[in-house]
Amino acid sequence: MTSPETAAEVFDALGTDYETAFPDQTGQKAVLEWLLGRLSPGATVVDLGSGTGRPVAETLAAAGHDITGYDISAKMIEIARARVPAARFEQADLRALTRPAGSLDAVTAFFSLLQMTRGELDAVLAKVATWLVPGGHFVLGTVAADADEVESSFLGHPIRASSYLPGKFVARLEGAGLEIVYRELVRYESSHPGVRPEEQLYLTARRPG
Repeated sequence: MTSPETAAEVFDALGTDYETAFPDQTGQKAVLEWLLGRLSPGATVVDLGSGTGRPVAETLAAAGHDITGYDISAKMIEIARARVPAARFEQADLRALTRPAGSLDAVTAFFSLLQMTRGELDAVLAKVATWLVPGGHFVLGTVAADADEVESSFLGHPIRASSYLPGKFVARLEGAGLEIVYRELVRYESSHPGVRPEEQLYLTARRPG
């Protein structure tokens, strides 16, 4: 059996092919619009797993917000810096990333918390909750599945992924002290032959205050 690739290896290899494989993500667009309607002018936002910078960092920067994207892939950082010069992008392992407590108006994470263990996922969710200012929002987009380090194939790359079903994600975020304010489960089907239909979960959670 081929050994699973790391997230850095997968996304360094994919580059902009990732966008081609996952076009027209209506659920993501809807939750981004939801967030834009709740941010104050010039809000400080972090995007975890920023990829090519599109659509998240590009959309937030165009709206005048202070956006920093973090990604483990050097290739993705290179692409994002060229595409979205109004935002900042830094290479980082999300599992080790730190930010000051109470320093962010919002944090987004779209499909970037899958290639890790459940313990690592829980730790990321918990620390994100501490980064938010009172009233700040965390926006999560992921594949809803009962998966604990399951080996699979992603666009031709062997990976190991973990996730939860929607109720478990809600419990984890509420356990971290956040309030769930938006929840949507979307059946996503891509025309790309390498993408299987998937249940995409979109959650937003608010730090009370």
